Amino acid sequence: QVQLVESGGGLVQPGDSLRLSCSASGTTLEYYAIGWFRQAPGKERERMSYINSDGSTYYVDSVKGRFTIFRDNAKTTVYLQMNNLRSQDTAIYYCAAEPGTVMVFTTHSFRSWGQGTQVTVSS
Repeated sequence: QVQLVESGGGLVQPGDSLRLSCSASGTTLEYYAIGWFRQAPGKERERMSYINSDGSTYYVDSVKGRFTIFRDNAKTTVYLQMNNLRSQDTAIYYCAAEPGTVMVFTTHSFRSWGQGTQVTVSS
């Protein structure tokens, strides 16, 4: 397992953008699939997007076209670029890691999790 750290959350207005970061202490994420999830108060953890070690990506319909997942060139960080944010996007955002590739996108597919970063979208 790897220790993951998310950053980049904050308070923004509807229509604004945020870029979340996911990094691991002491290692690169080059050989890991990284998933992004979120959890709003009183709701179950919701999947959003993942990127496999081979670079393939997946998005759920609710974020497709607004969110983009990508790695930096050094493969040390995975980002989630979030555009046109809505109040419904308010949640704690988590990244998760699993070696190699993920074929089924669920919380059970990832064994390492970060502590989360709060995103609040409000006018």
